[in-house]
Amino acid sequence: MVTRVEIFDTTLRDGEQSPGASMNVQEKIQMALQLERLNVDTIEAGFPIASEQEFEGVQRVAAAVKKPRVAALARANRLDIERAAKAIEKAARPVLHTFLATSDIHLEFKLKMSRQEVLDRVGESVRLAKSLIGRVEYSAEDSTRSDLEYLAEITKTAIAAGADVINLPDTVGFTTPMEIEEMFRFVIAESGAPEHVVFSSHNHNDLGLAVANALAAVRGGARQIECCVNGIGERAGNTALEEVVMAMKTRQQVYPFDTDIVTEEITNTSRLLGSITGLSIAYNKPVVGRNAFAHEAGIHQHGVIASRITYEIMTPESVGRKSNELVLGKHSGKHGLTRRCADMGFTLTDAEVQHLYEKFIALADKKKEVFEDDLRVLIASMRNESFEIYTLEQLRTAGGDPTIAYVKLRRGSESCEETSTGDGPVDAACQAVERIIGVSGRLQEFSIRAASPGKEALGEAHVAVLLNGKIFYGTGASTDIVEAAVHAYLSATNKYLALKSTQEPTPITAQAR
Repeated sequence: MVTRVEIFDTTLRDGEQSPGASMNVQEKIQMALQLERLNVDTIEAGFPIASEQEFEGVQRVAAAVKKPRVAALARANRLDIERAAKAIEKAARPVLHTFLATSDIHLEFKLKMSRQEVLDRVGESVRLAKSLIGRVEYSAEDSTRSDLEYLAEITKTAIAAGADVINLPDTVGFTTPMEIEEMFRFVIAESGAPEHVVFSSHNHNDLGLAVANALAAVRGGARQIECCVNGIGERAGNTALEEVVMAMKTRQQVYPFDTDIVTEEITNTSRLLGSITGLSIAYNKPVVGRNAFAHEAGIHQHGVIASRITYEIMTPESVGRKSNELVLGKHSGKHGLTRRCADMGFTLTDAEVQHLYEKFIALADKKKEVFEDDLRVLIASMRNESFEIYTLEQLRTAGGDPTIAYVKLRRGSESCEETSTGDGPVDAACQAVERIIGVSGRLQEFSIRAASPGKEALGEAHVAVLLNGKIFYGTGASTDIVEAAVHAYLSATNKYLALKSTQEPTPITAQAR
């Protein structure tokens, strides 16, 4: 008999806490709608107390999705809990998720509270949450470094106060599969939890064991896994949704558990998240990486040609990858373009379709074939324009050592131009940009990759720029890699200028669980 395990997706909350992964409200909605197509059981939409934008994001996700539950995170205090409840009050199936640490390490150094004080606070907070929202989850932060007897006691307290879900997270990625399986068995048995209470596992990947630990927790009695698309999250990330789901699907004899995930939507979901956040997916990433189904060695190629099962334990089609990817060209119309974008998980307004079509035709004139990955890059760059203050009008570089760059930018109806020298074309062009804008940044990270095959492929550039003590991330795309780099640098500096002009307060960061 196969037992069902629920998937609690926290990409929009814990995942968004990855450096560079923050999303605006519209991007959260876009991602939430794709998670609904993926058929996750719960979407954790955010941490409403953090900022007005975060509250609005949770509120609008709660209104946008109909089938999944929508969860909001709150610390164990009245202000947080009431704010979270307000954000999800219009959700079809709301969940209020509150947390408080239980390890002696956290009690002594962070909370400055006794064990009894934590017990009392948990009881009070869960009761308040239950009075406002019908389904409540309590997380015992740093469970895997907590005393097991105390963990069982606090679990009893939370259940008695009305908790429907008990999460025992490996907050710092410390535990091992054997230990976490035993922890769940012990706490479930000792707490005497009623049958309706669901135990949940939330694991971080600091030792690379998040997926293995999630699977072990399920063997120990957990019936909900908390995870993120592409495994993003605090520090080294969280349990990767695509990996844990496909592990159970592929190895049912070892893990007789199942989910309701529509696995054919996994690739679209993964790539959509990459486009929104600008966080590249490693080529060797299991399930969704570019090389996950690639075979280069002759002996492997021979085996796969003879029969796929020689070297493939799952099919590309099972995770939504197509061997014959649709190619678009300059003769393709708006209708076909819009339909393909929808199939990829993008919901576009009429204005966005028109803007994208113009970019698409311009690219199609430069290269014969436009691939899905090209479209993802075009859409990502188009949406980055919501931050645009300066746009690139013209770029020319010449020389070798030093290189000379001429840059012309537009701001509103005005054009500004500048010339600069540097160690190379990217350095020279970025210095010219800085002279025009009047800000100076330090490049912390720079990467560029081809979005699709061929000599005329779009180059997709990603940068991290330190401006006034804060890191800003930018993405740019062009068939010219220097131009792509300048677009990315402009994207980061425009975000800095937009933030500076609105003087937004620094948001509160949720505690990592």
